Amino acid sequence: MTQEKPCYKLFNMPWYYFAIFAVVVLLATMIGVLPAGMAGCFAFMIVFGTILNEIGNKTPFVNSYLGGGAIVVIFGMGILRYFNFFGLFDLFTSPNADGVTYTETLMKNIESFFKPTGAFLDFYIAALICGSILGMNRKLLMKAAARYFPAIFGGIVVAFGLAMLGGAVTGFGAIRAMLLVALPIMGGGMGAGAVPLSKIFESTGTMTAEEAISVMNPAVAIGNAVSIVIAGLIVKILVDKKWNGQGALIQSGSQDASELEISPEMQAKRDNVKVENLGVGLFTAVSFFGFGYIIAKLWSTLVPSVSIHAYAWMIISVAICKIANLLPEHIEISCYQWFQFIMKNLTPTLLVGIGLCYLSLDVVIETFTLTYLLLCVLTCIGAVIGAGLIGKLVGFYPVEAAITAGLCMANMGGTGDVAVLSAAKRMELMPFAQISSRLGGAIILIIGSLMLSLLGGLL
Repeated sequence: MTQEKPCYKLFNMPWYYFAIFAVVVLLATMIGVLPAGMAGCFAFMIVFGTILNEIGNKTPFVNSYLGGGAIVVIFGMGILRYFNFFGLFDLFTSPNADGVTYTETLMKNIESFFKPTGAFLDFYIAALICGSILGMNRKLLMKAAARYFPAIFGGIVVAFGLAMLGGAVTGFGAIRAMLLVALPIMGGGMGAGAVPLSKIFESTGTMTAEEAISVMNPAVAIGNAVSIVIAGLIVKILVDKKWNGQGALIQSGSQDASELEISPEMQAKRDNVKVENLGVGLFTAVSFFGFGYIIAKLWSTLVPSVSIHAYAWMIISVAICKIANLLPEHIEISCYQWFQFIMKNLTPTLLVGIGLCYLSLDVVIETFTLTYLLLCVLTCIGAVIGAGLIGKLVGFYPVEAAITAGLCMANMGGTGDVAVLSAAKRMELMPFAQISSRLGGAIILIIGSLMLSLLGGLL
């Protein structure tokens, strides 16, 4: 009796059904009737995300060493927009009364769905933060948190050191390399990093905010791209179990490792997915997200000189609830199941938005020189080495420490966290990645203020 060959699937359905639905979406796009807002954006992004993700996961070398689907979706969408591939849709449509083409309208719809505060990106990250923290073992969270910040500082120190060394050797300038390349790369992205850093540059009289942004923006973009590539490579290069925890942060060799694992009974409850649990998880996640904004508002009123993002306060509040055991098991399981639903179904969709809205290929190309690239690469390598070595000293697996406490400091904040963890296939480490991007980013702003006050005149 021959065994029936399993059907090839795309987006968890037989490929021919996906093809039919994809044709419907693309046809609606071509004739200019794709619904605006969430419905049309989801449809468009799912189609392109699924196709590019599958290409990346099936392409040799790319799937093994460059992050597979994640990197292909991000850079693929960035390339398609850069070369105006979507302008082909304008062949079948006419500009509106204001002369705006359908492609321009489509891209604006996606940006309005994806980029503003409270849009899809926030919705996705809120689910990941809440579900991944509440889904952790309590003892794991308590043991990991106390050791995490030394790993972050290790990454910062070595990243700055290698950048300065590279700047001195190449003639770029050690101080200039640290302040204009390493500092913005390690600053947590654009909105929470380069933008406030530019204000610090201006306030110290070093340069105007516009000048600072124009110099730092390429470093942030290139550092983000390099971080994604390194994340895909490091998990393949360092495969020894002494270095690679396969997604676990705390080394399993410790005597109490068994206490840090999820019990089979708890795992069985998690695997028993109920539709109503998804609603509970959704509501809990967005409620914690709202609470993060409440605390951020109070903090900005009391301490206006130091900005801490709402994500950071959300992480802290969820972690406190987990450590203090304040939520019933049912809610924790519901948040975990909601996080799994979002992560497994909508990650390629999210990466489409990152590629379209955040990856600035024109900026990367314009500033691409070997010296500048070398300094960006050295900064990211320094973050990996410093975070990995210190992480090992405090009991972390070096690979996971390098990715979260190192590369997630060097990427573009929340969007970069998703891309880096997707490339490394370590999405379960999102809480620690967010600690790096948000709390670590706040630390960089403080360090930047001190450095620019002392060294700004040397630029």
